[in-house]
Amino acid sequence: MEAVSKRRVVITGIGVVSPVGIGVSEFWTGVSRGISVAARAPILEAADCPWKVAAEVHDFQAEKWLGRKEARRMDRLAQFGLVSSYLAIEDAKLDFTKENLERIGVAMGTAQAGMLFGAQEYDVYKAKGVNAVSPYLGIAVFTGATGGLVAMHFGLKAPCLTISTGCDCSTAAIAHAADLIERGQADVMLAGGSDAPIHPIVVVSFGIIYALTSRNDEPKRASRPFDAKRDGFVIGEGGCMLVLEELEHAKRRGAPIYAEMTGWGATCDAHHMCHPDPTGEQGARALQMALAKAGVRPSQVDYLNAHGTSTPLGDKAETVVVKKVFGDHAYNVPVSSIKSTVGHMQGACGSAEIAACCLSIEHNLLPPTINYEYPDPDCDLDYVPNVARRHNVEIAASNSFSFGGRNTAIVLQRYHNGVVGHSSSQRINGNGNGNGNGNGNGNGGHA
Repeated sequence: MEAVSKRRVVITGIGVVSPVGIGVSEFWTGVSRGISVAARAPILEAADCPWKVAAEVHDFQAEKWLGRKEARRMDRLAQFGLVSSYLAIEDAKLDFTKENLERIGVAMGTAQAGMLFGAQEYDVYKAKGVNAVSPYLGIAVFTGATGGLVAMHFGLKAPCLTISTGCDCSTAAIAHAADLIERGQADVMLAGGSDAPIHPIVVVSFGIIYALTSRNDEPKRASRPFDAKRDGFVIGEGGCMLVLEELEHAKRRGAPIYAEMTGWGATCDAHHMCHPDPTGEQGARALQMALAKAGVRPSQVDYLNAHGTSTPLGDKAETVVVKKVFGDHAYNVPVSSIKSTVGHMQGACGSAEIAACCLSIEHNLLPPTINYEYPDPDCDLDYVPNVARRHNVEIAASNSFSFGGRNTAIVLQRYHNGVVGHSSSQRINGNGNGNGNGNGNGNGGHA
């Protein structure tokens, strides 16, 4: 009996709606130059919320893609998910009129669902009664709404799934999408995540468990992963969707390829709902599984994009994970966190970080961890402090962790046997922008 060859998975499109910019070019410029747009959020100021700092998406006009009537029927997170899907499809040069839509699916991650729409309609209900509530409320707050809307907008009829495991959810969605392609259940998947959690009740829920920064007076310096004076994450928002494609399908249509997705793995700490297991055993096992599936030795990894939330316990635990997996090589592999620039995009953070890995491979440039000023003896690796670094990246890995102890890791490799890259690699000189000197005092976990 003839053996069936393994189907390979490549990434051919990136769509991003992020605090540092909309579209892949603006996103990469922001994270590679170490630009932070974190600020005191008006909605948090108005509510007199104790935690006032957020990384918001500015100049976002969902109506441009969706139309005013359609945009008003959905939560902001669904708008982010749909628009980032449009951008990813455009970036991948996918023409759906030439595709079998029964072979294209959606894998969406979200941590918060439609919180903003729900809060808005609750205020309407209190002020005007049940008859004034939007008939779209039930759909807007439905966890699976965004994935369903993406499938409906583009007529995609392969599996459509939503994963809501917390802050690893978009990484997990991408891993599940790759599984579907590898097993032959789809040829193309739109995969990633979105969230719009900047609302006082969500912010308070994180703040009271010491997961958020209280550095209200210096917002741009507030997110400082692995720095000794970190005190919690900056809450962010946005969407990031990727086009995953079976290699031969991508080659037949001449698709440009960012990277090949060769390994993925997932585990659970089964330890605590908010705090990571300080031993790092299961976080390490997820990354080891991804490396084993990819057939990659730890010493071959050129770059690790960290979950790196800027929480005291989370960053310490992730450093333990890296040392467990890489051994002596841990001090040679560069590790950085783009959450220092874009904040914690919740359900979109993992997919945005995988996008950053793809772009690091394309440009041979490592995005910096900004605001790194005070070394922590418990976090003593090479965190690419403050300034982007030229570095050849053939193999990159990305960690994602979540409340409930969920761990997901992905390994990407440069694709050498076809068209590589979406644009010419241009030199981007990073310029870190933080020298904060506040005193961290939280003990938040790795949200």
